[in-house]
Amino acid sequence: MSAAQSTSHDASDTAAIGAGTADAAPTRRRRNTAGDLAQIAVFAALIAALGLPGALYLGGTAVPITFQTLGVMLAGAILGARKGFLAVLLLLALVAAGLPLLSGGRGGLGVFVGPSVGYLIGWLLGALVIGWFTARLLPRYRVLPALGATALGGIVAVYLIGVPVFAANTGTPLGVALLGSAVFLPGDLAKVVVTVLVAKGVHRAWPGLIDPQPWPWRRNAAPAGA
Repeated sequence: MSAAQSTSHDASDTAAIGAGTADAAPTRRRRNTAGDLAQIAVFAALIAALGLPGALYLGGTAVPITFQTLGVMLAGAILGARKGFLAVLLLLALVAAGLPLLSGGRGGLGVFVGPSVGYLIGWLLGALVIGWFTARLLPRYRVLPALGATALGGIVAVYLIGVPVFAANTGTPLGVALLGSAVFLPGDLAKVVVTVLVAKGVHRAWPGLIDPQPWPWRRNAAPAGA
């Protein structure tokens, strides 16, 4: 084979490989998108299913105690910020459409003008916060930092929106509303522990559900020896 023929043959192979890679990339993206949609739908269904045991009202509070916050925490800790947020958003969209997917069979637009609407909005922020921190705790996912991250998203972030909105909707002084929210803390802390233990097992068995991300200060750090 002449040099010219060899060069032409190599160029053809390179073009074919490039075309194959280009064809594979959209397929991989489609597969990932389909997988993402399935995961989002599954966790939206999980949050809805955790409302089946019903709601518990303690101390005359207008905000129910439910298991659904556990599903929100799991969505953030297992799917990450984006998919966890979308799973919660999908659930809330279905609720707004009239499906009785919240604990106690609640659904419809009326839910979003009630005293607990701030907590529902807080679910979105909670899933984002938990997912953001979880991506930066992987691949090791140590228990103590994970507990702190999950509590920050699943409790602090949710209460940060839920309590002031509850106070505004009911005419309750903010301090009184904040003190009243203490009734939720024991159950929410237990949900944090359950979430971390479940997420740790899931990430060990199925690594790659969340792409590990660097902390912002590490991403911007200059390379060693620069």
